[in-house]
Amino acid sequence: MDGHRTHIDDKAGLETLQSIQHAGAFNRWMYDQIKPFCKGKILEIGSGIGNISQFLIHDGFTTTLSDYNQSYCDILKEKYGHDKNVTEIIHLDILDPKFEKQFETLSGQFDCIIGLNVIEHVDDDITALLNCKKLLAPGGRIIMLVPAYMWLYNGIDVSLGHFRRYNKKRIKTLFSNTALRSIKMNYFNSPAIFGWYISGRVLKNTIIKEGQMKLYNLLVPLFKLADICTFNRFGISLIAVGEKTQP
Repeated sequence: MDGHRTHIDDKAGLETLQSIQHAGAFNRWMYDQIKPFCKGKILEIGSGIGNISQFLIHDGFTTTLSDYNQSYCDILKEKYGHDKNVTEIIHLDILDPKFEKQFETLSGQFDCIIGLNVIEHVDDDITALLNCKKLLAPGGRIIMLVPAYMWLYNGIDVSLGHFRRYNKKRIKTLFSNTALRSIKMNYFNSPAIFGWYISGRVLKNTIIKEGQMKLYNLLVPLFKLADICTFNRFGISLIAVGEKTQP
């Protein structure tokens, strides 16, 4: 593991992805938040085991999948390698010291880059976003979902390899430092704040358990209503969309 990433507990990461994989209603809800901003040729970074990829592919988007973890790339190839809507599945490190040369053929190729729960895993999120921007065509979009509020940071964040959690001010600064025009920013999934706090801070859990996700998945209709009633003013995650207006 190189120096610009925390040591990630692969077992915890995989268990978490597998738990979320079975939460179909939750994954659909998350995807529906970003779908209106998806367009053209899409690159998904940090695809994991394809929990969100499946919706992009099903909806007919021309998609390139990628992950920093080679074992996840292998899983993605097994699942989606032969799908007509999947252009390529690549091993991609957004902080590769030779990024520009390494991924030269991808420069300016994408209309949209999606990174859900990705940039919190790297210490230099400015460089990570600038590298992603190099792969965007003019007018292309970066769609991100990141964990919200540093006061919620706990043992689950540590085991998943999170450097930080975000708020709107920090994302606005990040967009300003990378010359991305902010076109959308709102919090998402307000009820999960309580579960995350209790699970990580009170119960001292270090992973998201499958049983918790199953229960959560059943309650998604109520949680959607909660977000509507609170006008997405707060939430466990923050969704942000930035647009490339200059090289």
